[in-house]
Parts: sequence; structure tokens; C-alpha cells
Amino acid sequence: MTIGHIAIGKYTIRDWREDDAASIAQYANNKKIWINLRDAFPYPYSMLDAEAFLRKAMGMEPRTYFAIASDDEAIGSIGLMPGDDVHRFTAELGYWLAEPFWGNGIMTDAVRALSEYAFNELGIQRIFAEPYTTNAASARVLEKSGFSLEGVIRAAVFKDGRMLDQYLYAKLNKNASFPFRPIPTKRLNFLNPCFL
Repeated sequence: MTIGHIAIGKYTIRDWREDDAASIAQYANNKKIWINLRDAFPYPYSMLDAEAFLRKAMGMEPRTYFAIASDDEAIGSIGLMPGDDVHRFTAELGYWLAEPFWGNGIMTDAVRALSEYAFNELGIQRIFAEPYTTNAASARVLEKSGFSLEGVIRAAVFKDGRMLDQYLYAKLNKNASFPFRPIPTKRLNFLNPCFL
């Protein structure tokens, strides 16, 4: 399943393409972006990193990582990480936007649009995000997009040599009805006797 194109003002959310590698490598190679993301997002960010990411994103089924793009190039990324087992109707939201495009409401529009897609097309019941408390801009994006602050997760992250707190924001599917349609996942199921 592909997303096609979702219009968000002058920009779109669309599936990733191989020719997005150059713009990803250009814009993602920014410490101001890296500092707010998990360490799986490398810095410095190279063309090889962009190509590896695109192979992963384009090989997903269903696709849940998407480009935020202008008419000319990809300018950011937004994605859902679906849960499994008892969390199968929940997805974690992640995103980044190229610095030249900050402050224009693009990410707020993208978060709103992808949330609606997740609720209406993927059967997701709850979407959550965990920005670091040092990332006030991301917290504002989530609040403007209808997410509620559920709490603060203390000393949850070790990033760039520091322990950081995280916010826990979530948005519920107000139109959900049973039975939900969970998106299929291909995660390995390791049984832990502590949780049986």
C-alpha cells in the first residue's frame, strides 16, 4: 500500500523515491536536526546514509515512512512506527524538516494530515510522540495538531552526552469504531515469560 500524494498547502506528503537521496543527504546533514532525533539518525549524514534509508523506507509494506516534499525535492520526513501485540492499534509518530523551511507551519500541516491518514486508512486508534523536553518547537507542532500532553518521562534519553526528559504526547482516533483494522507488521515475536 502506498500513500500517493496528500496535499498540505504548497507541499505534499508522498512516498519516497530513489531520486530523493541527494536532498535527504543535503538537508539531514544538520546537527540542529540530529540533536532532536534518536541516534539511529546519523550525524554527519551522508549520501550512503540517505540511500540506506530509502531502501528501508521503500521496502516497507505497508509503507509508513513518507517524504514531505515541494514540487522540486524532498524537504523532510514523517513516519509512523506501528506497535504490535497488545499495542497493535497504536503508532509512534516521528518527523524532521529541513531547516530552511522551519517556522512556516509545514510540519503542523503534515502531522495533522498524516494523523488523519493513520486513523482513516490504517485503522490506528492512538498516535503518540515523545519529543525531548529541550525541543519546544516539536511540542508546539504536536499541540497545534491536536495532540494532548499526557506526561513527562523523566531521565529517559541519553543524547549528546546528556540525560534528557521526554514529553509524552498522544492523539486518539475520535471516529474509531470496533472492530479496528490493525496494520500488519512483520516484527519478530520474541516471547518474554515476564509478560505472558
